[in-house]
Amino acid sequence: MKKTLLAILILISASVSVSAQDGKSIYNKYSDSENVSAVYISPAMFRLIGRLPETAMRGSSMDFSSIVSNLRGMYVLESKNSNINNNLRKDALKFINTGKYELLMEVKDNGETVNVFTAGKDDSVSSFVLIANEEDTCTFICLDGNMSRKQLERIIAGASQSK
Repeated sequence: MKKTLLAILILISASVSVSAQDGKSIYNKYSDSENVSAVYISPAMFRLIGRLPETAMRGSSMDFSSIVSNLRGMYVLESKNSNINNNLRKDALKFINTGKYELLMEVKDNGETVNVFTAGKDDSVSSFVLIANEEDTCTFICLDGNMSRKQLERIIAGASQSK
């Protein structure tokens, strides 16, 4: 009985880890495909950027270092491969539909749809995901890390005031 129970637990664990999706696994699945542009920014690059002095942005000065230095990775995929686009969309939506993401914004314009999602708690954000669908292009952007909502609000407010 113990062996049977152990075997079942191992199978369940294996199936959960295989079906689990995250930004990195989606990136790894599609990044080497034909007609797919891929960009990965590592935590080391974010730490390096976080050490830079305040960044001037359209006449105002903002300190991004507190957010940037805590990022774990950014994964960007843009597919112009019609054979891949549908699967990329499905995988991205499966990733989003894990229950931890909420829709922040949706834009629809001339057949293009852009959705922005976030995951986190009341005081922090752990992930941003953008999925853009056009007729022949699918774009997936995932930004993972620990970001304070208050810091993000200040940066967003500063960016909107500088326009």
